[in-house]
Amino acid sequence: MTKTNFVIPVDKIERSIFLIRGQRVMLDRDLAYLYGVATKVLNQAVKRNERRFPSDFMFRLAKEEKNELVTNCDRLKRLKHSSALPSVFTEQGVAMLSSVLNSERAIEVNILIMRAFVRLREAMASSKEFARRLDELERRIASHDERIRTLFQAIRQLMAPREPREKKIGFQLKEKRAAYRSR
Repeated sequence: MTKTNFVIPVDKIERSIFLIRGQRVMLDRDLAYLYGVATKVLNQAVKRNERRFPSDFMFRLAKEEKNELVTNCDRLKRLKHSSALPSVFTEQGVAMLSSVLNSERAIEVNILIMRAFVRLREAMASSKEFARRLDELERRIASHDERIRTLFQAIRQLMAPREPREKKIGFQLKEKRAAYRSR
């Protein structure tokens, strides 16, 4: 077998991954385009191999989900007037598709898609780590703010004008002074 070296930018694949029902999924039409087959052909292959695609690998969008997707994504405007509800595939469903669509292009595209899913997972993990560090920094700053406020209060107390003292510096007794004068 010869490699076709089919190249698709990974960021284009990443833009085709949506978060629906708490899962990252890809639309059947986007996958069909990437695999170089008609959406109908892809869905027929899935239907012939139904047991390979349980509900956690593939599911059909509800009408409300399709409408929300069309509203939020300009490139999906053509779906707006389609009566068919699109199927979506999770990462495991996409992996299963490569065994159903057994072609050189399907294998190469599947590898690219798996890499895109991995990159998204890494980005999410890194973003969670960043959020954790940001929270930690915020807590530290909050404690520093309190310490800084205490420091400023102490400085203000030191800078506040003091009440004038009536006593003079040195050792003086009023009684001795009076006795000394009377002599």
